[in-house]
Amino acid sequence: MIEGAPSEQRPPGRTRQWAVDAGIALAVTGVQLAATYASSSWAGWSGHHHNVTARWDVYVLLAIAGMALIARRRYPVPVLAVSLAATLGAGRLGGGFIWLALCVAFLNAAIARKRAAAVASVVIGYLASTWPPWLIGTHGHTSAAAAAGIAAWLIVLVAITELVRIRGQRAAALKHSQEEEFRRRASEDRMRIARDLHDVLAHNISVINVQANSALHLMDRQPERAKEALTAIHGVSKQALAELRTVLGVLREGGDGAPRSPSAGLAGLDDLLASVRSAELAVGLTVDGEPRSLPADADIAAYRIVQESLTNVRKHSRAGRASVRVRYQPAGICVEVEDPGSARPAAADPNPGAANGARGAGSGIRGMAERVLELGGTFDAGPRAAGGFRVAAWLPAPQPDMAARADA
Repeated sequence: MIEGAPSEQRPPGRTRQWAVDAGIALAVTGVQLAATYASSSWAGWSGHHHNVTARWDVYVLLAIAGMALIARRRYPVPVLAVSLAATLGAGRLGGGFIWLALCVAFLNAAIARKRAAAVASVVIGYLASTWPPWLIGTHGHTSAAAAAGIAAWLIVLVAITELVRIRGQRAAALKHSQEEEFRRRASEDRMRIARDLHDVLAHNISVINVQANSALHLMDRQPERAKEALTAIHGVSKQALAELRTVLGVLREGGDGAPRSPSAGLAGLDDLLASVRSAELAVGLTVDGEPRSLPADADIAAYRIVQESLTNVRKHSRAGRASVRVRYQPAGICVEVEDPGSARPAAADPNPGAANGARGAGSGIRGMAERVLELGGTFDAGPRAAGGFRVAAWLPAPQPDMAARADA
C-alpha cells in the first residue's frame, strides 16, 4: 500500500513562534485597552463627573497598534509604522498616548537591525507628542517639564534597546563560535577516522593480497604451505574486521563515550610484525629504553606510523627486509622505520601515484605527518644517504613523574 504525500503543514517551530507572537499581541492589546479605560474613568472622577469613557475609535486604533505585533518577526518595519501611526492617532483623538505597543514594535525593529526605522520612529513620536515643538512651555501647549520627561523616557527606551541588541549579538556570536568549534572538531574526527581506515585497509589488504597470491601458486605443488597462507589470510582478515568495527563504532555511537580511535597500540606491535613477516617481508625490531604505558593518542600514532611505513615498504620498495626501532625517552617516544631498497619503477606498480607518494608526499606520508603534528611532535620522511627510505617520528609522551613535576 502506497500512502499519499502528506499535506503541507506549517513546521512545529514556526507554529510555536506564531502562537507566542499572538499571545504577546493579545496581552499588549489588553493592557492598552484596559489602561485607556482606567485613565479615562479616572479623568471622569477627578473632573467631578460620574464617568467619562474614551471614544470608540480610540479603542480601535489602540487595538490595531497592539494586534499588528502578530506579524512583528516577518515585517518589523511595517509593524512599527502601523503601531506608530495608530498610537499617535489615538493620542490625537483624546485617548492619551499609550506607548506600550509602540515600545514593543520599536524594540523588535531595533533587534531586527532596522535601526534607521527605529530612530525615525523615536523622532516622529517625540515631535508628535510635543507638536509644535517651538511652542513648548507656552500657555496651552506642552510644558517644558513634560517635554523633558518624554525625551528622558525615549532616551531610556533607546538605551534599553541597545543593551538588548548588544546582548543578542553577543549570544549570536557565542552560538556561532560554538557551532564553528563543533564543525572543527567534527572535521578533525572525520580526518582521524579517514586516516585510521586508510591504515587498516592499506596494511591488511596488502598482506591478504600477498598471501592469496602465495596460496594460488602453492595450491597444487605445496598444499601445506598454501594452507598456511590461507590461515594467515583468515587471521589478518579477522583482525582487519575487528579494527574496522572499532573505527565505525565511532560513527555509530556519536557520543562522548564512543572511542576516538581503535584499540591498536604498541602493545600489538609483535602481532603486526608477525603479519608483515608472513607477507614475505623480513622485519627486525629494536627497542631502546624501558617500555611503558603511553597516552592513548601517542600510542595509536606510533603504532599506525610503523604499520603504514611497513605497508609502504612492501608495496613500493624493492627491499625484502626492513628495520623498526622504538626508543622510549623521558619526554617522549621515537619511532624509526628503514628499508635499504630503492623504489619500484612506476610502470611496475599497479598504482604509480601511490608509489610516488610513498617516496614523496602521498596520502600515507601525509597522514603520518598529520598524526604527529597534531600531537606536537616532529616528523621526517625521505631517502637515506646509503640508499633506501627512512621514516622517523618523535611523539611527546612524558613519563608520569615528569608530567607531575611540570604541573607542580
